Amino acid sequence: MTVIDNIVPFTIEATQLRSPVTRAGYEYWLSKKGHRPFPSRADFDPLLEQPRLARNLVLLEVLRDPIDFRYRLIGTRVRDHMRTDWTGLRMSEIPMQCAPNPIWQHQLWILEHKAPRFYRPAYLGPYREVLVIETGEFPMGPAGGDIDMILVVVDFMMRSSR
Repeated sequence: MTVIDNIVPFTIEATQLRSPVTRAGYEYWLSKKGHRPFPSRADFDPLLEQPRLARNLVLLEVLRDPIDFRYRLIGTRVRDHMRTDWTGLRMSEIPMQCAPNPIWQHQLWILEHKAPRFYRPAYLGPYREVLVIETGEFPMGPAGGDIDMILVVVDFMMRSSR
């Protein structure tokens, strides 16, 4: 079984989203995308436009040669569940996220397909009342260019909200 095979069971379609937070993030991305394949980072100002959503956002910068992903922004709710702040770090510097980890594989999938991706894996964080996370990852980049950022929306779903 390959690493890509390991992430497939957690991948879901947009129609299967359960979280109002993840759904709101997807709708926000769609509203900025318009008729383009994906919007640019300049199109977004979540702190002003979506302040309640901002605490559940992560912004990854796409680095090339070699491929890597740098944490540019991590919302307060996400940082609380991570129990650390990885802002400024590259995924390759974090043992549980570097290639070939499934989190890394999701980013590669987005770069290859230039499309959003949704998944709902089991929660492995510090809070026992959380059962799963639901995540939407959305490509961003200049018109006609490559993806240079990935907007990630994460919700932590309680055992009672399955």
